[in-house]
Amino acid sequence: MLLYFHIPFCASKCGYCAFDSRSAPSSWHAPYMQALLVALKSELAKLKEERIESVYFGGGTPTLLDSHLFEPLFERFSPYLSKEAEITIEANPRSLTPSWAERMHSFGVNRVSLGVQSFERKKLAWLERDHGEGEIERAMESLLKARIKHISIDLIYDTPLDSPTLLSKEIQRASTLPIDHLSAYSLTLEEGSRFFAKGQKGMEGESYASLVRERLGEDGFVQYEVSNYARGYRSSHNLGYWMAKDYIGVGAGAVGCLGGVRYYPAKEIERYIKEPLWREEEPLSHEDKRLERLFLGLRSEVGIAPHEANRSKLELLLSGGKVREERGRILANDLFLADEIALYLS
Repeated sequence: MLLYFHIPFCASKCGYCAFDSRSAPSSWHAPYMQALLVALKSELAKLKEERIESVYFGGGTPTLLDSHLFEPLFERFSPYLSKEAEITIEANPRSLTPSWAERMHSFGVNRVSLGVQSFERKKLAWLERDHGEGEIERAMESLLKARIKHISIDLIYDTPLDSPTLLSKEIQRASTLPIDHLSAYSLTLEEGSRFFAKGQKGMEGESYASLVRERLGEDGFVQYEVSNYARGYRSSHNLGYWMAKDYIGVGAGAVGCLGGVRYYPAKEIERYIKEPLWREEEPLSHEDKRLERLFLGLRSEVGIAPHEANRSKLELLLSGGKVREERGRILANDLFLADEIALYLS
């Protein structure tokens, strides 16, 4: 069982971002967190013997909120945690402070995902990020002093400013940091982002995905999902999603899936504060769940059970070297082709 909290507040929204987040007055923070608590209590009351093995606070920018606002949530879900539960919170290098990091550690946070995106000043400006390399270094120092056990960073590539030289420099810089995980995302300009609305163009030509994977591999990062690389630690929250485990989604714009029913709380912050228990439900058919296992599993080292796929098509892919069978699971030999393989096998 996974637990996800969505913190939708940002100081300003980056042009490439299509997530459910927005700039809002700080006076909304406390009532929003209270609404999260109401929804959390309702969800936990439905649990029986299940233990929560992973908690993730995503955004948005959780570091914008005063640390004391998180305490009631931790107090409520802590009794339901498994012994080795992973608790992750996303952080912005500019707004993360030493005291905030210390408080999160005291609550039980053992993993932080830091939104670095780039170390290059011009690229950060193009991405409309509000931090520089100095803030990244200070944030990393704060996390180490707070004794956060696992640190991950995000990087973005395939911007118009990228080149093999720049990306190699970015990855070399990342490899010097005390991190055990890195997420590398190809820039996609999605509907709902400001860049998309303005007709902004990303990189033209072939993606640098293979170059990024190669350079990260040279520095000890093992690809275990399309966009995720481990240097000694794989995120149990990520793995839980790719294994199609049940997950509780709490917050405006969050999504949950329990017992074969996917649900969507209100997206608008104002409405969520007023109606934290409102949701739209989508029952999943057996075929829906099979396809989800197929697409999620093949994107990662989780893989799929052989019976999930069309057998004759699977044999063709096995003989052609596109997939392999390992430990009774079918794995994509190139994770960047996972979606095409899943579509073919579906």
